[in-house]
Amino acid sequence: MNKQTFVSRLGCFAGVTLAGWFGIQDTCAQHYPIGVEGIMGASAPPPGMYLKDYNYLYWADNFPQGPPSFHATAYVNALRPLWISKAKFLGADYGMDAIIPFGYQTVNVGGIKDNTWGLGDLCFEPLVLAWHCKSFDFVLADGWWAPSGVFDKTRLANLGNGYWGNMITAGITWFPVEDKSWSVSLLDRYEINLENPETDVTTGHMNSLEVGISYAVAKGVMVGVAGYYQQQTTENHGPFTNDALSQRVAVGPEVSVALPKGFFLSLRYEQEFAVRNRPEGGTGCLTVIKAF
Repeated sequence: MNKQTFVSRLGCFAGVTLAGWFGIQDTCAQHYPIGVEGIMGASAPPPGMYLKDYNYLYWADNFPQGPPSFHATAYVNALRPLWISKAKFLGADYGMDAIIPFGYQTVNVGGIKDNTWGLGDLCFEPLVLAWHCKSFDFVLADGWWAPSGVFDKTRLANLGNGYWGNMITAGITWFPVEDKSWSVSLLDRYEINLENPETDVTTGHMNSLEVGISYAVAKGVMVGVAGYYQQQTTENHGPFTNDALSQRVAVGPEVSVALPKGFFLSLRYEQEFAVRNRPEGGTGCLTVIKAF
């Protein structure tokens, strides 16, 4: 079996590949890198201009229902300019944003090694709606992932997925006490994927739910627990694909700090479990936010 055939069959057998800004191969790689948002993840900031800098690390040494020898590590630095206007639509603040990811990935499967670095797939969200109520924050958004990253169906490591995808976002944050020292946040993203023209494969739809519970231990300092649940909701379609749907669950600690001069910093770690048909590992994310 040559390398191209092995890689193609690996992607199909996996059911899903490394999610987010990097994929092992074409058949099931998702765009959204779950784990980049945590506590207060469903609360948009007030009107203004912001720049988010995500430093996202993913690693995996286990592949349930997959090859016995597997290791993957990926680092992505993604810039996300976000603009929230003072304009109102249905009582909500209107905004827009974009995600510009650059990354490095190394993969070793059964002794076959590959690595790559460069630009990943870009995301554009022309519609962001944010409501701020007494005890609740709400957010709705719609965006598109563009196949801007390099994709090669003969390789294990790809920073691009090779196809367009639509992502619909809905979220709610609940503040159970009047001073808002406690918060419970739910952020849900649903991805609808189009066909990859290089492989003739249409990746199944994916639902990604991120949860965060936090407490303000001091002014500008929050600690809490973050987690996520990601479930593939439809089967993949195309050559060599199967009907194995993927899922994963993760949980871990997070701390968020407000710094002088409009800077904010958050750090979280989430360990995966209850994984099916995809790699099992952990995610770490350091996010730096600058408000202008």
